Amino acid sequence: MPKEIAKDKQLLINMEKTFWNIYKTFFKVGTLLLGGGYVILPLLQSELVDKKKWATSDELCEYYALGQSVPGIIAANMSIFVGYKLLKQKGAIAAATGIVTPAFMAIVLIARVLSELVHFHTVKSIFWGVGIGVVILVFLAVKEMWNKSVVDKFSFAIAAAAFTLSAFFKVSPVILIITSAILGISYQSYKRNRGKIR
Repeated sequence: MPKEIAKDKQLLINMEKTFWNIYKTFFKVGTLLLGGGYVILPLLQSELVDKKKWATSDELCEYYALGQSVPGIIAANMSIFVGYKLLKQKGAIAAATGIVTPAFMAIVLIARVLSELVHFHTVKSIFWGVGIGVVILVFLAVKEMWNKSVVDKFSFAIAAAAFTLSAFFKVSPVILIITSAILGISYQSYKRNRGKIR
């Protein structure tokens, strides 16, 4: 009986993975995506992991890392990866279209009046409040990535070194990402070889 219930739940989840539902979900995330792609992780965590059960936290962290590693907008890149996982090419198109539609509509609507709007005290107050919200969302994204990525002394050492080189010595992020990737590959290869020898 529990197996049948689990199968029914999985079937229901799969039925919800339609082009239109994926588009609506990412459109909703796109409307709240103030502050750039860095705030997408907690939003997708809420929508895809907690509510819809379409993905796991580990998968989102992996897609987030991939989205940062390839050229383009982080939010769009990540949405394409997630959409492809859900419904292959159709899912990727639905997710990417959904995530960019709110931004496109907002730009079209306010582009002409933005220079006038920013002088109003109310609008300044809104942006001030949004800024605080964005800081919190970025913190939540960093926290989520930290919990999934920094799992031992080696990963902590890489994170500490990357932070130090970036914050105090202004080393290029490109160099840090490539170096961290090489170190990660080397360390995992060393661990695998060490396990085989034993």
